[in-house]
Amino acid sequence: MRSPSPDSARECFYMLMITDGYPFKVDSWSNLFYTFKPSGHCSHHMLNVSARKGVWMKVILLLLVSLSLVPLAWADVNQSVLPSEAIRTAVASALPAYLPGAAHNSRSANRTARMKEESDLSKALELPASDIFVQDEPVESSNDYELKLPEEELPQSDIPLTVNHKVEYFINYFQGPGRKSFAKWLSRSERYIPMMKQVLKEVGLPEDLVYLAMIESGFSPHAYSVAAAVGPWQFISGTGKRYALRIDPWIDERRDPLKSTIAAALYLKELYSLFNKDWYLAAAGYNAGENKILRAIDMYSSRDFWQLSQGSYLKRETKDYVPKLLAAAIVAKDPARYGFADVAYLPPIEFDMVVIPTKTDLDVIAGLVGVSTENIRELNPALRKGCTPPNYPNYELKIPKGKKETFQLEYAKIPQEKRYVEKIVYARYKAGKKDTLASIARRFGTKAEEIAELNHLKDGSKLRGKVLTLPVRKEAAVSLPGPERRNSRVTEAGKKEFVKYYTVKHGDTVHSVAKRFNVSTRIIVAWNNLKGKLALNPGKRIIVAKFVEKRGSMVRQGDESS
Repeated sequence: MRSPSPDSARECFYMLMITDGYPFKVDSWSNLFYTFKPSGHCSHHMLNVSARKGVWMKVILLLLVSLSLVPLAWADVNQSVLPSEAIRTAVASALPAYLPGAAHNSRSANRTARMKEESDLSKALELPASDIFVQDEPVESSNDYELKLPEEELPQSDIPLTVNHKVEYFINYFQGPGRKSFAKWLSRSERYIPMMKQVLKEVGLPEDLVYLAMIESGFSPHAYSVAAAVGPWQFISGTGKRYALRIDPWIDERRDPLKSTIAAALYLKELYSLFNKDWYLAAAGYNAGENKILRAIDMYSSRDFWQLSQGSYLKRETKDYVPKLLAAAIVAKDPARYGFADVAYLPPIEFDMVVIPTKTDLDVIAGLVGVSTENIRELNPALRKGCTPPNYPNYELKIPKGKKETFQLEYAKIPQEKRYVEKIVYARYKAGKKDTLASIARRFGTKAEEIAELNHLKDGSKLRGKVLTLPVRKEAAVSLPGPERRNSRVTEAGKKEFVKYYTVKHGDTVHSVAKRFNVSTRIIVAWNNLKGKLALNPGKRIIVAKFVEKRGSMVRQGDESS
């Protein structure tokens, strides 16, 4: 007969802990002490003790086994050491929630529930709470868009302002690399903000949505994007027409600060309702289009802008749009705090509205109210030519404030046929390699048939190198539709000089623009004070041609002597 080892005794004790009955029996008086035999169905030692005589011996044997094993078991548990891999496996299968490794297989389990279960186990084993090993749940990485309380109080606003990593980035950008541009935006802001806020208030929208126009265009009516978005609220043609803005060769109401603000307010109100009264999603929809944001919501199953912006579906411009809006509002509402105390603000735009029933020259209107034509054009940036649009009954024109009564009295005295006189002058133009009658006609706002008739051209005539006489209407010379426009001024000799502008597009260089408009790169550089033949910035307006009125004809500078 062999005495039980301490390890075998411990193993038996653990097996007694995890089973419901007593897996032993007493065989005989001769086996009063323990006989340990390996079990055939597991790697543990199972206790096989049988008693052949008497019930009392069974009781005595049970008491002896219990008293001899309890100290060993308590010492083992207090050291938190499992006896062997086999016993550890058995305990793990019976109590999976209490082992350290099991915590990784059930991360979604509530920590509070785990603590309660561990407490229950402690009570079952009659162990102090300090003897139970607790696995801390992994800490998830911080989110770039995690909201945090600002160190200083944010300015009051009727749109929800918040600060996170991206908002802080743009606040720092406006104070650093973007300071010069932001100062210009602030300078123009007071010119249009009072009028825009009034419109937003009347529609029932937060007045601080005006800062959306700030990040869209810097409050510039002449802003033009690479996506062909135009005006202070940057409407593309389709959206502008959807909200009743007229866009044609005579007028582009996307440039009208008042009418475009009304259209933007209606659009924003619709977006706010569409996105369940969430201004962040509404602003993102204004930038990317409502359908794009709806697809993102469906793709990521979330209506939280900050979560949507973590995915790859939305473009970088849209992801930055809301943080940029919040940063602009925070800085613009308290500019001195962010280093813009020295900005010189333009005065608010003030005007009276008058009804123009028929097509009328702007110089006629300017003469009636005693201001320059340029002043009238500045108040009415939507006009693309030097007159009010035809076929636009009761067109409302803006004139300087306080001039309405004077204008109405004087305007009524002018016969309708004298309100607009179509003036035609003749310009000389040397055709380039790729020029056609149609392209030249479009460029100068005339008709190909008139050019052909005036220059005695036949169908299929080669134009390259020929100097053509072009019939040009004076209002077309002042302002051509599209990106090519002209301004006029009077030279010192009394001659009227017309300057043609071109809005640079992506990929344009001085050489390519000079070739397109049949002028030397040296002259382009001189006219525009450019520093070398470098790539041009998209959106920049440069002079590409100058014309002088000479003996009733428009003569291109450089050809006056011919």
